Order: sequence, then structure tokens, then C-alpha cells
Amino acid sequence: MNKDCRLLWDNCLNVIRDNIPEPAFNTWFLPIVPLKYQDHVFTVQVPSQFFYEYLEDKYLDLIQHTLYREIGEGTILNYRILVETESNTAVELRGEVKSYASADRNAGGKVSAKVPSPFDRVETSEFDSQINSKYTFLNFFEGESNRLARTAAEAVAMNPAKTAFNPLFVYGNSGVGKTHLCHAIGSKVKDLYPDKKVLYLSAHLFKVQYTDARRFNTINDFINFYQSIDILLIDDIQELSGLEKTQNTFFHIFNHLHQNNKQLIMTSDCPPMDMQGVEERLLTRFRWGLTTKLERPDKELRKKILQNKVLADGLTIPENVIEFIAENVTENVRDLEGIVVSLMAHSIINNREIDLVLARRVVEQSIKFEKKRITVQKIQDIVSDFYHVKKELIQSASRKREIVQARQVTMYFIKKHTELSLSQIGVQVGNRNHATVLHACNTVKDFYEVDKGFRSDIDEIENLLNS
Repeated sequence: MNKDCRLLWDNCLNVIRDNIPEPAFNTWFLPIVPLKYQDHVFTVQVPSQFFYEYLEDKYLDLIQHTLYREIGEGTILNYRILVETESNTAVELRGEVKSYASADRNAGGKVSAKVPSPFDRVETSEFDSQINSKYTFLNFFEGESNRLARTAAEAVAMNPAKTAFNPLFVYGNSGVGKTHLCHAIGSKVKDLYPDKKVLYLSAHLFKVQYTDARRFNTINDFINFYQSIDILLIDDIQELSGLEKTQNTFFHIFNHLHQNNKQLIMTSDCPPMDMQGVEERLLTRFRWGLTTKLERPDKELRKKILQNKVLADGLTIPENVIEFIAENVTENVRDLEGIVVSLMAHSIINNREIDLVLARRVVEQSIKFEKKRITVQKIQDIVSDFYHVKKELIQSASRKREIVQARQVTMYFIKKHTELSLSQIGVQVGNRNHATVLHACNTVKDFYEVDKGFRSDIDEIENLLNS
């Protein structure tokens, strides 16, 4: 890295700092290392693939405008991503998020991620499928909650329109993997059948396109375009509810595709029988193939998802933290991934390792979380085991240093985790008076502030109590 490169990046950072909150700046921009500037390409190093994707997703416009202002029009940001492997290799990406096949996301140009115009005839080799290649069957982990849907989706991808699963209708709550499964099918079909036209889009985008087609009197072109698709994947089909004319047009598209041995895949937040405001003739067709539900992931599946997310983002998270998150974050995959992102942000901002205490704090802030009750008995058991001191000695009048410390720590945690008064705590720990309990709690607090080893012991006991 040369001085000019560092200076250019410092100038950029000064602009960025003024435009985002300080915690976000510290988390997402301070770790970036400028490497070189050559031929209008500015190369920076970022810690992980996740880091790169987050920057491109959240701060693309800010980075683009800043580079243009401080360095010059046409400047392109090139990322060097550290990949933790046996050879410690690095990957370079030129500001491109591969969320869509057509997306040219870099610091030198605007995002182009529109669904192909229904008014253009596009050759298959140039066709933009809108498939996000990072969502595959390899990272869609199988469990009891998704086995049928995943198996059917793979069968469809291997032999589109040649199974009984046409249409394939997948439903479930938000965040359980419906969109991931759509993109996985699309990616697999594109790999196996490059001559086929594959298109993924949301039902919302479909109805927006339909409205535009009506406005510009190009309905026939709109229908012809969609009838040329070989594998059509439509997300959140329930959004067509109540739209009679849009449904009528989709009905004709559906019929044409199905009759011509084209594959349809649809997702929804509910099964066809529970959909309101959708014509019965459409609902009947939705039920022609296989209707399958994606359930909430079970604990083992949640652990697999977490472990993959941690590995992909280049993080280090202890196994007991993975276990804790999997045990308590139960609703959907999106929540799991959000917790990992929050842990990373807290860890970077506060410059601390990810442990059970931090995980508990993040989980409590992020989801409805019911704390497990910590009893006096549990505290006494864990503290005595930790210090290798028999519980009856903690209750005794012994003044040996290690026994006194275990006794004081026991009192401290009883006060912290129960509603007992000082006098009641004293009764629980060898019939001490309230002044002795108060002194014990203050002693633990004081040592925690000044003694690093003691602080580590207390944090470890806290983790054990909360596990």
C-alpha cells in the first residue's frame, strides 16, 4: 500500500463518516484496508465474503458517490476478500454482487437488476433468469421440516416438467426457505439445461409489469414473453389476491405453459385451500401437481444452518454459543442469520470475543425470549463444581481462602439471578447476616473490575448458569 492510496481512502472515509452513524462506520468501514489505486481501479481488502456482500447491499450508492467525488468519475472499487483456507488464499471481486445474473453492481455504475422486458425477444444465451447463484441445494440443508419439499424441488430441477410435480407449490411462513428453494431449482436447471429459459420473479413484480403492459397497450407482447419461458418460478403468488384481470392473464399463461410441458414453481405463505381472493379455476390448477409445506426448522437443522453461516462469513463462534442460539431462535432461518450478523457487529464494535454472555444479550434484544429460571440450587451446584469445593464447606464457617471466595461468588450470583433479599440469601448460605452478604457481593464486584483472571472466572460461571 502506498501513501497516495492511503490518503485517497482517508479522504473517502471522512465523507462516509459524515453520512452514516458512528457505530455503522466503525463496524463496516474501519476494518477495510486500502491496497492500491491503478488504472481507475481502487482495490481494498475486506475480512470476509459476508462483509463484501453487506457493503454492496447496504452502502453501494454511498461508496459510489464518494469515490466519484474524491477520486474521479468512473472509479471502480475492487474487493480483495480474505478466505480462510489451508493456503490462506484471497479472492478478488470487482464490486459485483451476484444476486442476479444481469446485475452489474460496482462502484462505477448503477444496479441493473430488472426483470427482462416483456416487450423484448431475447435469445436464450442472453436471457437474464434473475437467479441468485448463491442459493443452491448445497447450502439448503435438509431436515425433517423440509425433506419432502427439498426432494421434490431437486426432482423438478433434474427433470423439469417430466415429473408429477407440475406445478410445484411450496408454502410456509416467512423466512423458512421458500425463496432459497426457488433459486436452487433455477440454478440447477441452468447448469443442466443451458438451452432452457428460466425466470424467477415475485408475484408483485409480475403485477407491476402487467399494469405497465396495460398502460402501454402491449398485453399481447407481455403474454407472448411469459409463454416463451421454459421454467417459471413465481414467489409469493398470494399477492395476486383480489386482482381479477391480473389473475385472468396469469391463468392463460399458466395453461399455455402447462399444456406445452413447461415447468411452474410457485411459493406462498399459505396453501391453495386457504388463499382468499383468488379465482377457483386458478386454485384448482395450483393443486394439479404437488403442494408441500416448509415447516419451521428443527434444532439439528438450525445448528447446520448456523454452522454454515459462521463458516461462510469467516467467523469464530464457540460451539456452546451455536447450541444456545439453535435452542432459543426457533422460528425461521432469517432470524438465525440475523442473530449471526448482530453478533458480528457487536463483537467488532465492542472489540470483544463472541461468547455465551454476548449471545444471550443479542438474542434477548432480537426475539421474544423466555429466560430459563436460575435457582439457588443450580447456583450452588455450579459454583461448588467450578471451584472444586464441596457445597457443605460453602455453608460452613471455614475461613480458608478458596472456600471464602466460593461462598462470596455464590452469594453474588444468588443476588443477581433471584428475587431474594440480602437476609434471605444469608439464610441460604450458612445463615449469614445481610451485612455479610452485602460485603460479599461488593467484594466480587470490586475484584471483577480489577482482576482479569477473576473476571474470566465469573464470566465462565455466568455462561454455565445460562447454558
